[in-house]
Amino acid sequence: MALTNNQAVLRWVDEMAALTKPQEIIWIDGSEKQLESLRAKACATGEMHKLNQERLPGCYLHRTAVNDVARVEGRTFICCRRQEDAGPTNNWMDPQEMYRKLYRLYDGSMNGRTMYAIPYSMGVVGSSFAKYGIELTDSIYVVLNMAIMTRVGAKVLDALGSSPDYVKGLHSKATLDEKNRYIVHFPEDNTIMSVNSGYGGNVLLGKKCFALRIASCLGRDEGWMAEHMLILGIENPQGEVRYISAAFPSACGKTNLAMLIPPEIYRKKGWKTWCVGDDIAWIRVGKDGRLWAMNPEFGFFGVAPGTNQKSNPNALAATHKNTIFTNVALDQETNTVWWEGLNKTPPKNALDWMGNPWSGKTGTKGAHPNSRFTAPAQNCPCISPEFENPMGVPLSAIVFGGRRAKTVPLVYQSRNWTHGVFMGSIMASETTAAAAGAVGVVRRDPMAMLPFCGYNMTDYWQHWLDMEDKIKTKPKIFNVNWFRTDDEGNFIWPGFGENLRVLEWIIRRCFGEADAVDSPIGYLPKPEDLHMEGLSLSKGTLSELLSVNKPLWREEVSGIRAFYDRFGGTVPRPLMQELDALEKSLNA
Repeated sequence: MALTNNQAVLRWVDEMAALTKPQEIIWIDGSEKQLESLRAKACATGEMHKLNQERLPGCYLHRTAVNDVARVEGRTFICCRRQEDAGPTNNWMDPQEMYRKLYRLYDGSMNGRTMYAIPYSMGVVGSSFAKYGIELTDSIYVVLNMAIMTRVGAKVLDALGSSPDYVKGLHSKATLDEKNRYIVHFPEDNTIMSVNSGYGGNVLLGKKCFALRIASCLGRDEGWMAEHMLILGIENPQGEVRYISAAFPSACGKTNLAMLIPPEIYRKKGWKTWCVGDDIAWIRVGKDGRLWAMNPEFGFFGVAPGTNQKSNPNALAATHKNTIFTNVALDQETNTVWWEGLNKTPPKNALDWMGNPWSGKTGTKGAHPNSRFTAPAQNCPCISPEFENPMGVPLSAIVFGGRRAKTVPLVYQSRNWTHGVFMGSIMASETTAAAAGAVGVVRRDPMAMLPFCGYNMTDYWQHWLDMEDKIKTKPKIFNVNWFRTDDEGNFIWPGFGENLRVLEWIIRRCFGEADAVDSPIGYLPKPEDLHMEGLSLSKGTLSELLSVNKPLWREEVSGIRAFYDRFGGTVPRPLMQELDALEKSLNA
């Protein structure tokens, strides 16, 4: 029975049911009783496996199809009426042509299956930040993950009322045919369609699909920002909590920073850190003229391999109850999970991520490199007391970062908002041995949004520039690089919790409590303004970390120009002027 009388919702659900032809429709009310019955059903069909409830209460294991283990950027489309609105970095197809293609794939795809209708909220239900969606799916796995990642149930429909203002999401596993796998966004119709996948990143439509690709378009139209950013609160010994948001491309320590544990010397003085969000920030101008950020999600969808007691104890602790693990190894002796990097003792009697017998042999992985955990954010020991604040939290700083061996210093600050937008637009990382292809290749990922912006990237940059006039008290903008190396390729900054030393300088700069020196690229810390107490780092090494290598930056300018050229003369003029000014400064 439907949980709503909203005619716009009911008409659409009826249309999609007529297309996909499910055996029945079940509405997700958000009750624990209903979710528990679905868990039991998923275990009975083999879709999920119940883990050791004494050691991992409420935890389950799921395996995807072997050909369905990651986001598929090549099969991800932005379908708006004009191709130039999607821009050169998004895959595009005419919306009507794509609808015809998809409807053929959806026709009868739920035959003999149950369609689950999931009402969900991105953000605290009823808050001014919140946006609502309904995902229709034939996957219990999707239902149970959405119940962790978002706020689901009847309360969402109550908040929506009779409004037609919601995001429509249709997902069907269909036949899991990878040649006909599509993840498609229709921003002008507030619609997302996903077919022939069962992997979380392609089918949990509240995540990147809604919270970034669709929401970035909503933000552009409504005057706010949907960003691929963590939100972190930093509490000083005086009890003042100041907040930053930060964007990093993949493999740059974003989750570790979101759940940072202060170094012992800081903890003894009373410093604390609070995780508001690990992946996505919706940012609006508050009534006080400041930027306020909210995490629209309710859980963490984290990469398992490499997560351990040393690298990220808070993330690990978050997985110890009510978590769904995907594509990790199963220790058959203890009925618990394992992945590479969890510890140095792989289980002797295990099943690998594909369900095959595995004993830790060299050359084969127990867990898929992109294996995941879906964990409730409330499980995290450092979750912020403001996590459920419907207003979000006020931002003092915006931080961009990347992985650069030699070019970018440990930290530098923009001169103003426009210069900060320029810094975000040129964000880049160098490929590592872990990535496919050559090592050291510079890959640009502006604001870490290249795969997730729902419209033309140059229009997105212009939206950032336009926001300046709306913000009375602007956060300051910084760039960090934890990955400088010496000539032997060793990292010279310790990273992890020690990054708080850099964040402290950033926060102090925001409140006029620290000095800086000018450079061709922006403001740099004075070495004496970074607190190095308890860290065995020589003055010479610190100077190297803060140095600006002009010849390398001249090469960088050439790389930026080549990247901007991809957009065919549509880069906003203020950013081109910033690039010209940088080049002039480097040649002075």
